[in-house]
Amino acid sequence: MTEMIRNQYKPDQVSPPGETLKEILELRGMSQAELAERSGRPKKTINEIAKGKAAITPETALQFELVLGIPATFWNRREQQYRESLARQRESAQFKSLTNWLDEVPYRAMIRREWIRERPQRSEQLQEVLMFFGVASPATWNEVWKGEQAAFRHSPTFRSDPGAMAAWLRKGELMAKDIECPQFDPSRFKEVLRRIRSLTQVLPHSVPSLIVKECASAGVCVVFLRELPGTRVSGATRWLNQTNPLMQLSLRYRTDDHLWFTFFHEAGHILLHGKRDVFLESEELEKDQKETEADSFAHEWLIPQREYRMFKRLGARSCAAISRFAHQLGIAPGIVVGRLQHDGFLPHTHCNELKRRIDQYFEGEDSWS
Repeated sequence: MTEMIRNQYKPDQVSPPGETLKEILELRGMSQAELAERSGRPKKTINEIAKGKAAITPETALQFELVLGIPATFWNRREQQYRESLARQRESAQFKSLTNWLDEVPYRAMIRREWIRERPQRSEQLQEVLMFFGVASPATWNEVWKGEQAAFRHSPTFRSDPGAMAAWLRKGELMAKDIECPQFDPSRFKEVLRRIRSLTQVLPHSVPSLIVKECASAGVCVVFLRELPGTRVSGATRWLNQTNPLMQLSLRYRTDDHLWFTFFHEAGHILLHGKRDVFLESEELEKDQKETEADSFAHEWLIPQREYRMFKRLGARSCAAISRFAHQLGIAPGIVVGRLQHDGFLPHTHCNELKRRIDQYFEGEDSWS
């Protein structure tokens, strides 16, 4: 439906309905004065309508219908088209003076991803970008997305490149609208998390689709969307409305340990924190209490702290020992490797062969939802 609306023909210029009125009067051999007398309108009003200076009101359209036998809907439609044409001309002139704003958003990358269409004129490209963001002007874009930026208050990355980050976040919102979700059910979501945890060992090629489907059944919208250049983001979580949260993942680091930790970290935000909270994950993130709580949530779901402490005390750091421990936990060994490396118990050069690459999921794809 949206694409149909966007593709409707919009002429650059529409003649005033007064031009049509003059043609009809000439064909009928009727003067403006006679029309004024028959319709009960002042002569000045009829003259101004004929010159395009005055609008045809719904009342006047009904009077023209009685006098001229031409339906009021015709006159109302002609008037609406003309006024819309004038408004578009004013908008186009305004946009021409605002096209420098385009340089604040990565519109060329958005075109390559086919998020928006390429337009021949910069003023038309500006209109295309504003339509993508669902705002009426660069000024309102600043209000909406600077407000969003303030919500993601812990991320220096967002402040450094608001245009790219805003585009990535907006695309996630648009993708989420196509996901059918019931109202969020926290108990059901925990059951889903248990099932998804078991997928870490297998990591089937369809895992993104499985995650989206499973989470949707619990009322959580999940989208996988490759990051835009300069965003350096791995995930984001916020509530779309009062009934459904959105988890947006970029698969930035291309290995399964990062995928699963980010997923369960974002799940922690959904289950632990409020609907007004918004979270953005990047390597530059400043940790606060809520981020620490989400970290702990992910750690406990993937590698319970009790078992993790016992394994560390054993001092075994071989790839074989890590694989056995992961098998006992029922998770992928790459998750254990990533945790040990993050905590400084294993060099970042060791056992990386136990991690699984997830580049395959973005081969020829930009996103899943």
